[in-house]
Amino acid sequence: MENTKKRVLIVDDTALYRKIIKDVLESFDNFEVIGTAANGKIALSKIQYLKPDLITLDQEMPELNGLETLRELKNLGGNCAAVMVSSHTTKGANITMQALDLGAFDFIAKPEGFNLESNTEQLRSQFLPILKAFQIQNKSYIPKNKSVAVPAYESVSEIAVQEPVFDNQTFQKISPSLAPEVVAIGISTGGPKALAHVIPQLDSSLKVPVLIVQHMPPLFTKALADSLNNKSGLTVHEAENGQNLLPGHVYIAPGGKQMKVENSTKPGMKQIIINDDPPENFCKPSVDYLFRSVAKLYEKKALGVIMTGMGRDGVIGLRLMKRHGAGIMAQNKTSSTVFGMPMEAIKSGVVDYVADIEEIGPEINRICRGY
Repeated sequence: MENTKKRVLIVDDTALYRKIIKDVLESFDNFEVIGTAANGKIALSKIQYLKPDLITLDQEMPELNGLETLRELKNLGGNCAAVMVSSHTTKGANITMQALDLGAFDFIAKPEGFNLESNTEQLRSQFLPILKAFQIQNKSYIPKNKSVAVPAYESVSEIAVQEPVFDNQTFQKISPSLAPEVVAIGISTGGPKALAHVIPQLDSSLKVPVLIVQHMPPLFTKALADSLNNKSGLTVHEAENGQNLLPGHVYIAPGGKQMKVENSTKPGMKQIIINDDPPENFCKPSVDYLFRSVAKLYEKKALGVIMTGMGRDGVIGLRLMKRHGAGIMAQNKTSSTVFGMPMEAIKSGVVDYVADIEEIGPEINRICRGY
């Protein structure tokens, strides 16, 4: 029988982490570790003959670090995908954004705890949505985990769901008469690459603020905001408590915090509230948490956009937005890294229009321009 398992090469200069990552990956039935390497130079030589489908790539290594290895890997061509294993630091987060720009498939953050069992479970929960996304993109089987805790920032409820196909032609484009005063976006797995495509497409003269919840750890949301700010004609921030919302500005919820909007003490203004409220749908920040506040504050003068991601965070908030008359757009299956979040929104019946990623930015512009 043909071996359908995906072949993985682990690249890390720490023997302990090579062992932990190996154990984690081999707990998923459809993946096998075919080798390890202590630095990028060794990895590149092994890739030539081992021909892995996927490599995990540490950032800081002697001889050839993660970014340097990724650049060399890109020059070699081939179909080997890379998952960055990032340090939980500002520098590590910035390097991760560079790696995603260079074509890395995704990233995980190294746990900072002192308990081996806890660190192992954290790694496993981070790998789960990435491996699922990788399997889907490679038209393979969905990974089945032998023993997995519920992820701290993603729901695993979608794993056993058969993803239906939705015909875009059954959805009508959202009328510009909606005249939104805010755009609210919820996104998860595959989000940084998707946002790097959509946000630069938004008009530099956009007359409304854009609010984003992207499921990411602390520090990484700041790096994401800085990266998008460099690519976009809009001003992109990691949101801060008490910030007044301004047109043409994009606000990304900080990792590990919840974000909502409410009326400002300044007449006619609305402001961001950042707090430490509990996770929702195992997510912090949570899309539902933001969308509920948008529904309450803006009612029908809002546009909700749900994009690639695993789980169902955002569905409850979108229902409330729809009840108030807001327009709702969802990313289509073809262009989603993982179709879970958009699929759940579509299944709930609240979505007005399903769009390819190439359409999302232009559609937001059209609706906000009023034509």
